[in-house]
Amino acid sequence: MRDVDSLRGLHAVRTMQSVKKRSIPRIESSAYLDIYMLQKEKDRLIKENERLLKKMEQTNKHIEEIDGEINKLQEVEIAKQAKTDIGLEKHSFTKNTQKQGEKKEWKTMSLDY
Repeated sequence: MRDVDSLRGLHAVRTMQSVKKRSIPRIESSAYLDIYMLQKEKDRLIKENERLLKKMEQTNKHIEEIDGEINKLQEVEIAKQAKTDIGLEKHSFTKNTQKQGEKKEWKTMSLDY
């Protein structure tokens, strides 16, 4: 289930807590309430920071895995390209020895049953 923290764009919304405005005038006994609220906010931010660090580690690990797969596939493609280049060189050599306009004769052999 998604909560308010997971919605896009709500992290920058200023709250009464962040604006430091109160509906009731500040009195001496409310300092404990302020300390409690600030401690809760601090704990929430620490947990959020830990989640973000964990997510960043997972993302970096996934990026490294993708880079490894890309490198493997590029090596396979380079090997295939090298094989086809060698094949093309052989093909172009035999083609150059043949005169233009001449048709290549089929080699035939007889089969006895």
